Amino acid sequence: MGEPNPAAMEFLLTRRSRPAKTLRAPGPGRDEIRTLLTAAARSPDHGKLEPWRFIVLQRGALDRLASLAERRGQALGLDPDQIEKTRRQFADGVVAVAVIEVQKPSQKVPPIEQSYSAGAVCLALLNAALASGWGANWLTSWAAHDREFVREGLGLAENERVAGFIFLGTETVTPPDRPRPDIDAITTWMSD
Repeated sequence: MGEPNPAAMEFLLTRRSRPAKTLRAPGPGRDEIRTLLTAAARSPDHGKLEPWRFIVLQRGALDRLASLAERRGQALGLDPDQIEKTRRQFADGVVAVAVIEVQKPSQKVPPIEQSYSAGAVCLALLNAALASGWGANWLTSWAAHDREFVREGLGLAENERVAGFIFLGTETVTPPDRPRPDIDAITTWMSD
């Protein structure tokens, strides 16, 4: 057994995402974001495929994506409230990282494992930001799944998709903790 890290365990037992709509400037700078990305890239990656990449979205890009979300939402005939919620997600963002799943051909690593790795990167980035004292939230929304939005807005290829937008900034509100799963209700112990 390795050396216990009580501080890390306490962090994991008490971690809490911060609502993106409550995050304000300042956000992390380029060097701080590089450190967060380095931590996130240490996620499980069966086959060392790196089936993900990062797009750091700063103010101008977030404004452009907010406009694109409004235009695409209208073209798709979405409910105006749904469009506005996604538009505000980008318009109000300080800085965000789009974690892009990049499916790579592999006889050894099935596509679902590559998807799991991209999800692990999202969580690792979120936790790295929170552990560094930043407010952070992992979001997607309909825009993340709209091929036209991700092609035009992020330049994604056909083998790529958004695993998540990780919004980063300064926490202005600490929301109350939410109910957590009943571990006994969702756990089966097998010995034979």
